Amino acid sequence: MGKSKVLIVGGTGYLGKRLVKASLALGHETYVLHRPEIGVDIEKVQMLLSFKEQGAKLVPGSFNDHQSLVDAVKLVDVVICAISGVHIRSHHILLQLKLVDAIKEAGNVKRFLPSEFGTDPARMGNAMEPGRVTFDDKMVVRKAIEEGGIAYTYVSANCFAGYFVGGLCQPGRILPSKDDVLLLGDGNPKAIYVDEDDIAMYTMKAIGDPRTLNKTLYIRPPKNILSQAEVVGIWEKLIGKELKKSSISREQFLGSMKEQNYAEQVGLTHYYHVCYEGCLTNFKIGNEGEEEASQLYPEIKYTTVEEYLRRYI
Repeated sequence: MGKSKVLIVGGTGYLGKRLVKASLALGHETYVLHRPEIGVDIEKVQMLLSFKEQGAKLVPGSFNDHQSLVDAVKLVDVVICAISGVHIRSHHILLQLKLVDAIKEAGNVKRFLPSEFGTDPARMGNAMEPGRVTFDDKMVVRKAIEEGGIAYTYVSANCFAGYFVGGLCQPGRILPSKDDVLLLGDGNPKAIYVDEDDIAMYTMKAIGDPRTLNKTLYIRPPKNILSQAEVVGIWEKLIGKELKKSSISREQFLGSMKEQNYAEQVGLTHYYHVCYEGCLTNFKIGNEGEEEASQLYPEIKYTTVEEYLRRYI
């Protein structure tokens, strides 16, 4: 499928830094947007310099400077945006409309991958407030992309393992307890967990693949389609101990959300749809405009939930 010239926007972020690493590993000519808004964040500056040492090219650009975005996208074939859409970090999804405008003006970009990487927003039309804002904003960006005639790939990567697997699918926890666990409901609805480095590698494999052009790419590693109870069971087997279990009902969970601030309510709404309703697995892939990553790229040896949990022992 050849090599591409790739611009990564949000390259110092949680997923962005992994996209840069995967792009370089696959031999793509990799550009990373360097925004002056980074200020005196020394860790991000040092990360950018490390990317440069590894062969990436740093490109100045800002969402507040339209021409700088146009100049940046003119350098490449593919633009990938990984700015945050997670409210507990920051929510900047609609900033991508400025990137869409720049891509339209530049006229040379062969593929745009906007910041999605989670639940497919096109399937979340009935999502609850306040969490639905994430999906609504992503659909606004999709509409602008498609009305602008921009070629795209949307990546639905489901649950980031770092947020879900590490905490045994418990909101607010990222480390697994060796003593107890709170099950959301009966813990049986299935979800899909993907190592963040694997998300990046599947994404970079797709950027020049004609099979993913103007389609949604779902990342569904078969061994990682598991319920919360199954994730807990894997952990119990690894540590050789059964955890003390309690549970929180659907009604209790929704009631407890009201006590939280707005950003936390948004995140908890997403947990509700995933862990109580099974929104990630209540449909089949196979319609026109849909592909599944582990089937397209079987050469990628993805990290299983068991392998991911071993690092915590």
